[in-house]
Amino acid sequence: MYVLVPDDPVFFAKFQSLEDLLLRCLYVLQVEGVDSEEARLVADAYDSWVRVLLKLPLWSRRREDATDLSRTDYKLYAPGGAELTSLYPVELAVGDVEQLWLCLRVLRDSGAERPAAPLRAAGAAGTAPEHLIGVFRRVVGVLLLPAPPELMRTLRQVLSGAPAVTLGHREEAQYRRYCATVVRLLSSGDGFGYRNHLAIYR
Repeated sequence: MYVLVPDDPVFFAKFQSLEDLLLRCLYVLQVEGVDSEEARLVADAYDSWVRVLLKLPLWSRRREDATDLSRTDYKLYAPGGAELTSLYPVELAVGDVEQLWLCLRVLRDSGAERPAAPLRAAGAAGTAPEHLIGVFRRVVGVLLLPAPPELMRTLRQVLSGAPAVTLGHREEAQYRRYCATVVRLLSSGDGFGYRNHLAIYR
């Protein structure tokens, strides 16, 4: 499946923060022997998290040997010539996204029924478990966000190594709606953070 991943440090930071949550949950589940099925699910979700991380545009830029054309830099422009925050068509395995969603559901549900199990790990170091699971929910929401078909078709030029892409007026409107939804999913509920996040896309 192809998703449009924004060249967005807010999304990248939130995605990276999931590592601590997953590893802490896995540690508690394994040490205490709390339901081996659940432990396997969290372990699989961590593996999926790593595979998705390696395809994110900000991560690929850190690799000196990044030669995959789907991860090269390019410039994105509005019809009038203004430069826009890039969106990258990234191919993810459906199973990886599903695994993250299943793990999120288990962590959320077990928090309501068995708060002493995985959520004790999530709440370590003084961090509210609800907040961490909220971040997980926001990140998965972006990964599951349907991409506008016309916008995706235009941006697939990046996969062929196009150094620049200029959107038409219709695609720019789709771009604006899509990016506004990304910001809402990631930053709603925090007025200051929301305004600063939205400014990335203007």
